[in-house]
Amino acid sequence: MSLNRNISCVCLAFKSAFWRPIVTSASRFPTSTAFPRSFGQIANMSTDLSTYKLNHTMMRVKDPKASIAFYQDNFGMKLIRQLDFPEAKFSLYFLAFDGENAANKGLEWTAREGLIELTHNYGTENDPEYKVSSGNADPYRGFGHLCFSVDNIDLVCDTLLKNGVKFQKKLTDGRQKDIAFALDPDGYWVELIWTRTPKTEGFTDMSGYRMNHTMIRITDPKKSLKFYQEVLGMKLLRTAEHAGAKFTLYFLGYNNDLNFVENSGEGVYNFEGMLELTWNWGTESDPDFKGYHNGNDEPQGFGHLCVSVDDLDAACERFEKLGVTWKKRLTDGRMKNVAFILDDDNYWVEIIQNEALKKNANW
Repeated sequence: MSLNRNISCVCLAFKSAFWRPIVTSASRFPTSTAFPRSFGQIANMSTDLSTYKLNHTMMRVKDPKASIAFYQDNFGMKLIRQLDFPEAKFSLYFLAFDGENAANKGLEWTAREGLIELTHNYGTENDPEYKVSSGNADPYRGFGHLCFSVDNIDLVCDTLLKNGVKFQKKLTDGRQKDIAFALDPDGYWVELIWTRTPKTEGFTDMSGYRMNHTMIRITDPKKSLKFYQEVLGMKLLRTAEHAGAKFTLYFLGYNNDLNFVENSGEGVYNFEGMLELTWNWGTESDPDFKGYHNGNDEPQGFGHLCVSVDDLDAACERFEKLGVTWKKRLTDGRMKNVAFILDDDNYWVEIIQNEALKKNANW
């Protein structure tokens, strides 16, 4: 692995006086894997989990011009933040829905939910051998897709087809006629669903689109739900069981709608920044199941989820007391304003400060 690709693997996305290029490996960071029996025994310290945000999903891209154009031209996303690190030979591009009817319109970028972070290692656009892993091909399945909810799914899909966008699944394919999967320039899957708002006739309003969720596959739902609910403070917003196909979907998030009944499934199609956990029945007890690919081992693609918190130091102190598995503590390396913890399937979860609540870094 080249140096610059290993650097961007841990998303050194922060301009601070402490920043230096570093190469990380699992062996550099001490880890703890045993959670205490009762999470309720751990005080919340001075961190308020109800303020947490599922800020972004990071994916590596081959050619940022092509990827940015895809998300801007076809879906109306806006480039709201760009961080360049020429000394380490990579750049980060943060895209968001920021139109008139967007859920997070105008907010400071760390205070938002549902961002996409595109990571570009310089030179990959000219490398004929470079290709990312979408996370959907064996034996490297893990990350599944992004999902956008739109107001007129039929018109959107027709327009994408006319624009030459390739599809993994068209609306007319298969039995399920209300979802489609488009492919971005790197082959990542983008699911399209209807917002369940009143359908527009003859037009589509991109300003109301949502980055609804990010899907990852999990081995054991009991362990994963415990981690995302009790460690990260997410709510279980919807459960969808598909007995015929032997899989279950769990939708979690920080959507603090006081009128929303937890796990009722109502209204989630118009939410932004959810996490979909896909459990294929039996993986938790199959001795031959090798686990899912986290996107950071070769071949690389998906990098991490990111949660922004109200108080970074207090949040990490709480994680420490809970006995989480660390990829990088705040005190590791030269960068003191970003941490990474691991979930039960070895997916990386980045932890950053919500700068709208408390200033921590200069980015």
